[in-house]
Amino acid sequence: MSLPSATSENRAVVTGASSGIGTALAAELAARGYSLILVARRGEVLTELAQRLTLAHGITAEVRAVDLADRAARGALVEELAARDISILCNNAGIATFGAVAELDPAYERDQMELNAVAVHDLTLAVLPGMIARGSGGILISGSAAGNMPIPNNATYAASKAFANTFSESLRGELKGSGVHVTLLAPGPVRTDTPDPAEASIVDRMVPDFMWVTSEYTAKISIDALARNKMRVVPGLISKGMSVAGQYGPRALTAPVAGAFYKKLGG
Repeated sequence: MSLPSATSENRAVVTGASSGIGTALAAELAARGYSLILVARRGEVLTELAQRLTLAHGITAEVRAVDLADRAARGALVEELAARDISILCNNAGIATFGAVAELDPAYERDQMELNAVAVHDLTLAVLPGMIARGSGGILISGSAAGNMPIPNNATYAASKAFANTFSESLRGELKGSGVHVTLLAPGPVRTDTPDPAEASIVDRMVPDFMWVTSEYTAKISIDALARNKMRVVPGLISKGMSVAGQYGPRALTAPVAGAFYKKLGG
């Protein structure tokens, strides 16, 4: 069974739609005829995106400026989505921190867990009953190749993405035969534009250009994979290498190697 057809009533939801992969997912879905609910904190950016996609594709794009790390703010969106006809949910919003967790802001680390893990759980449970009742739907969860392994100096992010990875693939097993598709997107670094050499990050400087993937390419293969009900999509050589290392490499070796690299990011 394929994904639900786009209608005037149903909506595809994209969280973290104000930048990067989220913007690209919204554009890809709009190009396929889906009307949207765009979710992120920056309402003005979402409004501009909604207008652009509406003009380009003739779809309807609703804006929800919500901080998904805030439980109270998120609760209103959860209630709304539970009552709507949601055809596709792209749980994409996420943040990351780098450095020793004991030296980071505890409040921000807690927000990171709320956004990367708890919000994913809440929004999924909101749309799931309706999808099961209709016998169709698609849930794309943006986990990470980082969620396959312990990563010192990236501890909260890696742990939160480990939840997203495992939740996605576990949920998929529960929904077999229901008509609801579940796909995990497990990317490594994704490039949204060409960096200025003077402002390039350590990742931009260390990773050769040919190993990067774009957000547009990531969005396309992700929605294609969701339509085929593929369990996991891992775009790019970096992601594939991290996935193999995380799943099959000895952790006594991979953890310190990854930790040393991520310590540089924190610096």
